Amino acid sequence: MAHPKRKTSKTRRDKRRTHYKASVPQIATCPITGEAHLYHRAYWHEGKMYYRGQVVIDKQVAEA
Repeated sequence: MAHPKRKTSKTRRDKRRTHYKASVPQIATCPITGEAHLYHRAYWHEGKMYYRGQVVIDKQVAEA
């Protein structure tokens, strides 16, 4: 097994980790409902599931 000959300093360790960043998710606004949602994701709004501005699932119809 390989063993380090010297202790890695905090600066050197942190320099290596500079590329690990959290990315901000892209948020879209629906033109029909005005609801904010993630891109390429279906979302619920007032008992209906929307995807690309169209109703995919209507809870009121499904329950009745």
